[in-house]
Amino acid sequence: MSFFPGEFADFRPSEGLSGLFGAVEKASFARAVDGRQRSKQPVVTGTSVLGLRYRDGVILAADTLGSYGSLARYRTLSRMLKIGDETIVGASGDYADFQYLKDIIDRKVLHDNLVNDGHTFHPTAVFSWLTRVLYNRRTKLDPLWNVYVVGGVRDGKSFLGYVDQVGVGYEAASVATGYGAYIAQPLLRDAFEKKPDMSEEEARQAIDKCMRVLFYRDARSLNRFEIGIITNEGRAVIEEPKSTETSWEIGHMVKGYD
Repeated sequence: MSFFPGEFADFRPSEGLSGLFGAVEKASFARAVDGRQRSKQPVVTGTSVLGLRYRDGVILAADTLGSYGSLARYRTLSRMLKIGDETIVGASGDYADFQYLKDIIDRKVLHDNLVNDGHTFHPTAVFSWLTRVLYNRRTKLDPLWNVYVVGGVRDGKSFLGYVDQVGVGYEAASVATGYGAYIAQPLLRDAFEKKPDMSEEEARQAIDKCMRVLFYRDARSLNRFEIGIITNEGRAVIEEPKSTETSWEIGHMVKGYD
C-alpha cells in the first residue's frame, strides 16, 4: 500500500468546483502531493554553544543533548564539526538543519582534498560562507534554524565568530548562543577582560564554570559536554564528552515555584 498523500486516500478536488474556492483547494492539494513545505519551527534542538579566545588559541564547548520539545530525548548528539586542522564549528538550534549543512561542508572538504591544490577551508572562509548560506535561505523564507559559532586559527592568528539564522555575523573574543548568551556570556567577558592573555587551563576553567551554571539554570542543558580546542600551531581537536562537578546542597532552600 502506498502512503503517499495523493494515493493513500482520495483527496482530489471535485471537478465541479470553480472560482476562487476551487483554485485554492486545487493549489492546496498540489502542495500536499508535491511535498514542498517550510519548517516553521525547530523539532530536535540543541542549546548553548560557548566560545572563548585565549593566549594560544580558541576553545569551544557544547553539551550533547538533543531536546524534542521539552523532552530530553537524545543525550549523545555531537553538535561540533571539525573542518580540516584549523577550524571547529559548533551549532545550536535544529539538529536536522545542522546535519544538512554538515553534509554540504563534508562534500566541499572532500572536493578540496581531491583537487589537491593546497587550498583548505580556513575559519574566516567558513564564517563568511555560513553568513551567505544562512542569509540566502532566509531570503527564500525557508531559514535554517541554527546559530553557529566558528572558531579557528589561520597563520598563527586566532579567530572566533558568531553567525545567526538570518546570516548576521560578527567576531568577538567571547561568544555564546542560546540561553548561554544571557547567563554564560557575562562570565566569559569577565574572565577575558580580567586576563586577555589567559592560558589554556584558565580558559578551560572559565568554560567549565559556564557549563556548570548552564546546567543549573537551563532546562534544556545536560551535564555532558564536548570541548573543542584549536591551537595557534594548527591543531584542532574535539575531545571526548566530559561532565563537571555539581552540587545541589542548596536545593532545599529554593522555594516559591510550586
